[in-house]
Amino acid sequence: MKGILILTVNNRPGVLNRITNLFSKRNYNIESITVGASEQEGVSRITVVVHVEDETVIEQMTKQLNKQIDILKVIDISSQAIVARELALIKVGVNPATRSEIFSVIDPFRGSVIDVSRDSLTIQITGESSKVEAFIELLKPFGIKELARTGTTAFPRGMQKSSEGKSLNIV
Repeated sequence: MKGILILTVNNRPGVLNRITNLFSKRNYNIESITVGASEQEGVSRITVVVHVEDETVIEQMTKQLNKQIDILKVIDISSQAIVARELALIKVGVNPATRSEIFSVIDPFRGSVIDVSRDSLTIQITGESSKVEAFIELLKPFGIKELARTGTTAFPRGMQKSSEGKSLNIV
C-alpha cells in the first residue's frame, strides 16, 4: 500500500532532518519527499510518499509526526481522491537516426524538450508517477544519460474532509 502524508511545518533548520529520522527509526523507507514554500510565510509544505503494509502504519506515523514541535498539521491523503504530479528531467543520447523517433515518443506524453545538443536531448515531463515511469521505460532503449525526478506532490481534490474531521480548504 502506498501512503501519502501532507505535512505543514515551520520553515526552520533541522525540521526535515527530524521528520526523516522519525521514518528511519521505525524502519520505513520514504519513496519520495517533496518540500516547498506554502501559501503562508514561514511555513513549508512537505509531501511524503511511503510504502507500508497497512493503514495502521500510516495512522501510527501520523500520531508520531503530530508530536513533533515544528509540525503544524499532518494529513493522511492515502485513501482520498487526489491530484498528484511529479516532474522528471531526462537526458537521452541521440544521433541523426534516433532524433525523430524520440520526438515521436515525447509528443503523446506531452513532454517538452528543454535542451538540445549534437548528441543529447533533455526532456521535461510532468504527470502522475505512473505516466513518468511509462515514459522512462520507453526512453531506456535510446540510452538515458541522466535522470532527475522531483517525487510526488499532491493535494486532495476539491473540498474534502481530512481524517481528523477538519475541512481542507484547497486553493
